[in-house]
Amino acid sequence: MKQIPTVNSDIENKLKNITCYALDMDGTIYLGEQWIDGAREFLEAVEKAGKSYVFLTNNSSKGPENYVEKLGRMGLAVDKSRIVTSGQATIDYLKRNYPGKKVFLLGNELLTKEFLEEGIELSENEAEVVVTGFDTTLTYAKMCKVCDYVRDGLPYITTHPDYNCPTETGFIPDAGAIHAFIHASAFRYPDHVVGKPSGDIMDYLAGRMGVSKEETAMVGDRLYTDVAAGVNNGYTGILVLSGEATMEDVKQSDVVPDLIFDSVKEMTAYL
Repeated sequence: MKQIPTVNSDIENKLKNITCYALDMDGTIYLGEQWIDGAREFLEAVEKAGKSYVFLTNNSSKGPENYVEKLGRMGLAVDKSRIVTSGQATIDYLKRNYPGKKVFLLGNELLTKEFLEEGIELSENEAEVVVTGFDTTLTYAKMCKVCDYVRDGLPYITTHPDYNCPTETGFIPDAGAIHAFIHASAFRYPDHVVGKPSGDIMDYLAGRMGVSKEETAMVGDRLYTDVAAGVNNGYTGILVLSGEATMEDVKQSDVVPDLIFDSVKEMTAYL
């Protein structure tokens, strides 16, 4: 029988060993344009304790600059080095596993710009690898093209698996919904997922920050992406109940968090 941790408790002092907090954003640090109660104070307490934090997002439709701008509007000045996206981790994955290969990218202009700036060669007609992201400029012509490549058996990589993206007015279709469309026509799902819950994005983050798995915690409000990215890959996985997941979800899930808090506010006392 799985042992669910007591909410708002760290009996084993697990947080004392953590030096780097990887933080999901929406539902964990803020909701829309509003800070979750105590989140600003938590960030200040992390730094006061001599520790670090980074913001980690699966959303490949936005670049680090977008998040720097948003956090700035909310009163937090943060350098873009503190933003880690699934797009960045996917570029790293391609460089390590498909160096020099031509890529067909299903993504918007921001992701396209990021790939080109990092030296990834993009190709419409001579691709050797397919990469799909959260393409907010999706067209039927693009879908036809990507389905052709997937049917042809090219390696098929995706930035992240989320089916829906939360917005202030409800959910909109995300990368996972695009995968479902492709599967309906080309009968394949991605060969490899880079974003949460994959270990690739966590290892990319740890390497960039120069920290070990034992020193790193993933904090988020989704069990199947945020927490799973931690506990399934050797990192500490912390669930906060300030967003999507509830305790009822925890009871039903195969993913068991290492720690559970109502919000990051309650973590502050254990830093």
